[in-house]
Amino acid sequence: MRLDKFLKVSRLIKRRTVANEACDAGRVTLNDRPAKASAEVKPGDIIEIGFGTKAVRAEVLSVKETVRKEEAEQMYRYL
Repeated sequence: MRLDKFLKVSRLIKRRTVANEACDAGRVTLNDRPAKASAEVKPGDIIEIGFGTKAVRAEVLSVKETVRKEEAEQMYRYL
């Protein structure tokens, strides 16, 4: 699954266009490397997102195309 779509489906970022813009601005890293929105995400990957002065690190646990709101938090865990 594409990184921008994973960020939207897992609800780490609310909209896919915002996820795209964050990737283009270099605020998203995948396994400690700057990531493009089209990068492939698989279980075990580490995603870090810079939100202003804060940074959020999460490990990908599962990849699903569609998820209900209640199940979205089961796709990742915070580090």
